[in-house]
Amino acid sequence: MSAQIVMLGPPGSGKGTQAGLLATHLGVPAISTGDIFRSNVSNETELGTLVRGYMDAGEYVPDSVTNALVRDRLGERDAVEGFILDGYPRTLEQVAALDAILEDQGRRLDAVVELVADHTEVVDRLLLRAQTQGRLDDTEAVIRRRLEVYAEQTAPLARVYGERGLLVDVDGTGDIDQVSRRIVSALA
Repeated sequence: MSAQIVMLGPPGSGKGTQAGLLATHLGVPAISTGDIFRSNVSNETELGTLVRGYMDAGEYVPDSVTNALVRDRLGERDAVEGFILDGYPRTLEQVAALDAILEDQGRRLDAVVELVADHTEVVDRLLLRAQTQGRLDDTEAVIRRRLEVYAEQTAPLARVYGERGLLVDVDGTGDIDQVSRRIVSALA
């Protein structure tokens, strides 16, 4: 089944988990920009060397580099029949870049799934994850700031995709299987 889908949602909403489950269900790869960065760095590609320079300096990887990595990844054989994008696009500029990438490849998005979750629940989830995974830098203040950044930079994407008729809001609260069933049902 062909499916070109973007997953949106605040940190802690379960995007990565749900992207992986949906990808398995649809038989397409889940593509995370973080995974793309790590893969290119570990494989010492030209783009990976560039990414490592930014990461080692503690800087954000510029959109131009991120867009090139995504373009390259979407051109790989396993993504021909579709993909689930997790963590990209994050900004309106990246939306325009993704539009251009897909147009160049003769493809278009089928849907954008936004996981909607209460901020209190998200903060609790992330604090629990920080505790169980030893992420000492994930304090409540840091988590709340990440949610603010999401609201400022990424939430406007929902409006754009909503205007295009692509947005599917899904309640991201509850256990993993419940949320997964909601997503599959919403996309049917």
